[in-house]
Amino acid sequence: MTPVLEAKNLVKTYGRVVGLDGVGLQLLPGEILAVIGDNGAGKSTLIKCLTGAEIPTSGELFVNGEPVSFKRPQDARAAGLETVYQTLAVSPALDVAANLFLGREVRRKGVLGSVFRSLDVKGMRERARAELTELGISTLQDVTVPVENLSGGQRQAVAVARAAAFGSKVVVLDEPTAALGVRESNQVLQLIRTLRDRGVAVILISHNMPQVFEVADRIHIQRLGKCAGTITPQSHSMTDAVAIMTGAQTL
Repeated sequence: MTPVLEAKNLVKTYGRVVGLDGVGLQLLPGEILAVIGDNGAGKSTLIKCLTGAEIPTSGELFVNGEPVSFKRPQDARAAGLETVYQTLAVSPALDVAANLFLGREVRRKGVLGSVFRSLDVKGMRERARAELTELGISTLQDVTVPVENLSGGQRQAVAVARAAAFGSKVVVLDEPTAALGVRESNQVLQLIRTLRDRGVAVILISHNMPQVFEVADRIHIQRLGKCAGTITPQSHSMTDAVAIMTGAQTL
């Protein structure tokens, strides 16, 4: 099976500081790949290089087997890669529908859209409702509610729904449950499973080992800027994963 996203020998240096040191990664279609590692292991740098936020010093990137070069996040989005950062990047003053189409607003047809640049608010709200329903998000019935009035889990759902609506191939989630309670975390994990069931590949960055072992198909372990190995929840335990992550055990 051709990986939907593949990285080979990624290197990223900041002067004399090495952020990534020859990291390789493969993400298969419809797979949840967790990326774990201690602070400073290179997780964020790896994700930024995969999604165009950073340009690798050297190495190769492939989407569906075709070589790509992302110079900015928009390039990754055009290739079907969407990222939900830990900060969410939602606009609190705008409603749910406006946040789903943030930066991709749809104009009305005809003169109103081309000359007067009027937005198709009704159409965007209808599509937003359809997207939320398809993802099984039942806690967001009213897409006209400002995001600032939502709970943390609901805001996370808005950010994930936006990524799912436009990420045709890959959705990258950076610590999606870090600031959430148990119930809201379970809702986000269910969203991740729904994305996989729709055939969308997911990269999940997380420090929460129980959640990683609950939803991930494979686990990529970062250590000191390198890939310490790739395991599965069936082949290794959480204790093994932590041992590999800290260097107490090697693959």
